[in-house]
Amino acid sequence: MSFLLYTVFLDLLAAQLAGKEGINEQLKAKDQLVWVGAMNNIRNRAEEIVRQELIYGADAV
Repeated sequence: MSFLLYTVFLDLLAAQLAGKEGINEQLKAKDQLVWVGAMNNIRNRAEEIVRQELIYGADAV
């Protein structure tokens, strides 16, 4: 998997997780600190999922 594909997949997965959890621009406007914490958490989970898939394949997730 190329670096560009990795970053595209990571961004897409993070956006999907954020949408699913209700982390949006309204929360960002209301409480930036909570939004940043939530987005960092989502980004870390997305990176873990993508790396897991790279190492063990799609069946591992």
